[in-house]
Amino acid sequence: MSSLSPPYSVEEVRQQACHAGVVHFPDLSSQGLRRVESLIISSGIPCVGVISPDCLADDEVRNVIANLCHGFVVEPHELESLDCLLRHAARLGKLQKEVAEGPRNGEVVESSPGEYEMVGSTPAMWKLFKTIRKVAAVDASVCISGESGTGKELTAQAIHERSQRAKQPFHAINCGALPDHLIQSELFGHEKGAFTGAVQRKIGRIEAADGGTLFLDEIGDLPLELQVNLLRFLETRRIQRVGGLEEIPVDVRILAATHVDLERAVAEQRFREDLFHRLNVLQVKVPPLREHPEDIELLARYFFERFSHEKPSQLKGFSSEALLVMRQYRWPGNVRELINRVRRAMVMCDNRLIQPDDLGIERRSLPRCTMTLEQARDAAERDILLAALGRNHNQVQPTSKELGVSRVTIYRLMEKHGIARKLA
Repeated sequence: MSSLSPPYSVEEVRQQACHAGVVHFPDLSSQGLRRVESLIISSGIPCVGVISPDCLADDEVRNVIANLCHGFVVEPHELESLDCLLRHAARLGKLQKEVAEGPRNGEVVESSPGEYEMVGSTPAMWKLFKTIRKVAAVDASVCISGESGTGKELTAQAIHERSQRAKQPFHAINCGALPDHLIQSELFGHEKGAFTGAVQRKIGRIEAADGGTLFLDEIGDLPLELQVNLLRFLETRRIQRVGGLEEIPVDVRILAATHVDLERAVAEQRFREDLFHRLNVLQVKVPPLREHPEDIELLARYFFERFSHEKPSQLKGFSSEALLVMRQYRWPGNVRELINRVRRAMVMCDNRLIQPDDLGIERRSLPRCTMTLEQARDAAERDILLAALGRNHNQVQPTSKELGVSRVTIYRLMEKHGIARKLA
């Protein structure tokens, strides 16, 4: 163990090779509390809190200690217990580091611009990030469901990059984009002369991903006769190339994705039930954009910055009207449609700010729904609260200061609108 002087950073902790840390809560301001909370989460080391009796009455401090700390002592009377707690925390930290050893060392999917298109600050996205971390820690098959354009392949990549197979290959194949007669050769490969045009041996996608991960997109479109071959591979972990007799052992993790209801497909005998259960060991559901509209502005600004090299120099951002229209639009194409509309608007816009017309969204095309004034107020109240919580990393105290209300009011509003206190 080693000590660090503020300002603290994740890089400093990693450079010091710390296995445990001590957080002295009485010395922390609200800003400092948020910084330490972020440090504990990002560094991934067990921490022990040192706290005064008065701080036990602070909800924010209690929340951090209860959810993030390995233990705590109350000064000055319990300081003699600190050494014992730190030793236990250090042993735990060393074990966690050994178990989680990998290319990214267990780093979580963050809702930050540094994460390739995995952006979000709402409960729906926090739940997705948490699920990705969980399924990445094991080696079972995963079925990723979601509408077209929600980011199922990005989710598969995130799972692979946080798994023990991250240093090995990641291969993706769209089962619905290939003709039926080519899918078997693509998946399993073929020997020279296996069929007309097979002038040389070809390694299939399953074999090429040996040791790594294979992502089967639109698995629901896989023909029934090939579902049998895939099921046999999942049961035996061996393949036969087309035209070959040799059984080749392959160690690969299968991630499958679909936009169709596989359970209904099984009931309609369009998908094998035994294959469904083999693939559906773990489930990840990627939410459609309309279920987390509070992320639309965040996503739009992220893609605006990412493709800034394509825009005219005078273009500076989005107008308030454009942001409002984007919030009201249903986004049937989800994030993929948002990316396309933002890029198109950036190229075509002649003004300083993008307008609804530049996005190709007309107000008259927006869905109209009737609601009472009270319902409209509740909807606006919930949207504002979620956005503020997202900007403040789900911390109640800074959220209350930003909105100009008490912490009790924030808790009351969270309960009123069904927003969980622990979202990540």
